[in-house]
Amino acid sequence: MVRPVNGESVLSRVVRVLEAFDPEHRALRISEVARRAGLHVATASRMVDGLVEHGWLERDPDRRVRVGVRMWELATRSSPALGLREAARPVMEDLHAVVGQHTQLGVLQGEEVLFVERLSARGAVVNITRIAGRLPLYVSSSGLVLLAHAPAPLQERVLAGPLRAHAAETVTDPRRLRSLLAEVRRSGYALARGFIDGETAAVAAPVRDSTGAVAAALSVVVPNDGNAAAVVPAVRTAARSVSRAMGRVDGDPSLNE
Repeated sequence: MVRPVNGESVLSRVVRVLEAFDPEHRALRISEVARRAGLHVATASRMVDGLVEHGWLERDPDRRVRVGVRMWELATRSSPALGLREAARPVMEDLHAVVGQHTQLGVLQGEEVLFVERLSARGAVVNITRIAGRLPLYVSSSGLVLLAHAPAPLQERVLAGPLRAHAAETVTDPRRLRSLLAEVRRSGYALARGFIDGETAAVAAPVRDSTGAVAAALSVVVPNDGNAAAVVPAVRTAARSVSRAMGRVDGDPSLNE
């Protein structure tokens, strides 16, 4: 049994320590762990010692702490995204070879899109996403696809805002965003020009599981030079291929176009 400590369970504090690490903070000193976890330094130090002992965290030679290989192993082995990534990877490699730009796979996590796979090329356009990175649903093509097919309550929460601009073209007007989501459902893809960076555009299409539900979004990030729409057929074809690899049966008209 995990006993509470000052009204909070030890497990809750362990979770806070682990959540101190993210793609921008991969290695932290104990004082930084304590600050980001909202814990006293001595408490954070004891918890880090225990997590290092069990392999969940590791210490660098300079005494900074990072997520351990054992945690990565467990997360990779048990992740529900593993089958999705295995089904998508060969198709993504083919799409990447055709487009020659960033190719990525995202899934819905709360009110964000979580990127679980990404292929990049030297000299490709700017792309702020990364594996295990997140973005708000309304700012990326992948997020728009996932939001367009999300349950109505989630859509309404996102539409209620706040909708913060990440670039000049980010859609922050709820009425315009609602119309855009309807267009994504109608057309079967999302095209986001300059939503995150004025120099880039992104195209995404839905990946469906064996029940027909949208399980992920497959996307590419390309130059925002007026030619982004040209990659739409390739992205949609690739997304349908991943859907079939996941056991999708006929019944969705977009898979038979």
